[in-house]
Amino acid sequence: MTSTVTPHATTDRNTQSAEGTDDIAKTRTWRQSLATYLEPPSLRMLALGFAAGLPLLLVLGTFSFWLREAGINRSTIGFLSWVGLAYGFKWCWAPLVDRLPIPGLTRALGRRRSWLLLSQVMIVCGLVGMALNDPKVALMPSVWFAVLTAFGSATQDIALDAYRIESGDADHQAALAAAYQTGYRIAMIWAGAGVLWIAARAEVANPTNYDAGGWRVAYLVMAASMVVGFITVLFSREPVQRALVPAKNLAEWLQTALIEPFADFFRRFGWNALLVLALIATYRVSDIVMGIMANPFYVDMGYSKDEVAAVSKVYGLAMTLIGAALGGVLAIKFGMMRTLMLGAILSAASNLLFSWLATLGHDLTWLTVVISIDNLSAGIASSTFIAYMSSLTNISYSATQYALLSSIMLLFPKWLAGFSGVAVDAVGYHTFFIGTALIGVPVLVLIWIASRRLQHRQLSSKT
Repeated sequence: MTSTVTPHATTDRNTQSAEGTDDIAKTRTWRQSLATYLEPPSLRMLALGFAAGLPLLLVLGTFSFWLREAGINRSTIGFLSWVGLAYGFKWCWAPLVDRLPIPGLTRALGRRRSWLLLSQVMIVCGLVGMALNDPKVALMPSVWFAVLTAFGSATQDIALDAYRIESGDADHQAALAAAYQTGYRIAMIWAGAGVLWIAARAEVANPTNYDAGGWRVAYLVMAASMVVGFITVLFSREPVQRALVPAKNLAEWLQTALIEPFADFFRRFGWNALLVLALIATYRVSDIVMGIMANPFYVDMGYSKDEVAAVSKVYGLAMTLIGAALGGVLAIKFGMMRTLMLGAILSAASNLLFSWLATLGHDLTWLTVVISIDNLSAGIASSTFIAYMSSLTNISYSATQYALLSSIMLLFPKWLAGFSGVAVDAVGYHTFFIGTALIGVPVLVLIWIASRRLQHRQLSSKT
């Protein structure tokens, strides 16, 4: 299936999204900006964001805590973070999610909701499989079920990103992104603190402080929690989409479904596309590389499940929620590029606090302070960055183009993060965290250049 699209049909929309919102923002009051979070599209994205955020920690952060407690070495945990590369390669099957109908299901639910429901079923199957396996006894079955969960989660992201982009105009993308991030972070509280809290209470006390039974119960509860996604998909409305004209042959389908979405992006941005892609590829590198070793760090510093659950997963993610909401408002009020720069500065600088924390050992008070600052920074950066990437897409290819951008966002950082365990073993946590802060410095330069180029492009379009 395909659709005919004029190459520059959405240039004005995207130009306004990435550049013109700074002018529109100046006319809004704070009350008007905040009111966007109570609109139905924002509330739907809150619930769907929960379904999207639930699997991530269960195959990465929380899973690494489980693995470390089971006695898996740090280097292996680092390399197993490559399970997350499923998110980095989702652009490969994004055209299918964007265009291919699911027999029976698409007719009943629509193109976006049918793929959302199918992907959620995959996630549940993967989580149940992880729950029923003990990585200390047999590591690979747990890894393969984690891969299934990650694949289902990445597929859900493709469909959900398209659903979000198609649910509001350019002026509301920041608020939708912030609502999505809020739901996402609530799910991460549940998938982080909830798992640790349940596992701690379901386990049988033993000298090794490890009981697979507690983790089994916790992951089964997480699988059951995906019912939030099922219900939301079934009771949400399918966004209005352009009709897809059936392709005359396979070559025409491949041209429009696989080639045209990528060609359209480069036609609209020209040589600036390389600058944009470089910025996207590196913006989250500090957070992602550091984050893989965060839970092993907590275990090695002697923090208990309850302490990590309370401070890092509940209180810390509450701060992220505040940061996500603040990021959306700041982007609306002061403009996207300025907020992107602020988020990048804060994200890199906050890693230095973890380096200092590594010198203290077990200190719950300072852990709370560091987590507060780090998660507030991450919330501001992530919600604004999602809005920025959304503004770059052509709505005719929203699923494919956003999948490409979000995949590029994760591909390099996830690959680099695979070596994080080796780095910690070689230089220790203190130096490792300093290094993760330094690799964020080039991002600031890219944002500055991109901001100037976009301003020049905006001025050129007005003359």
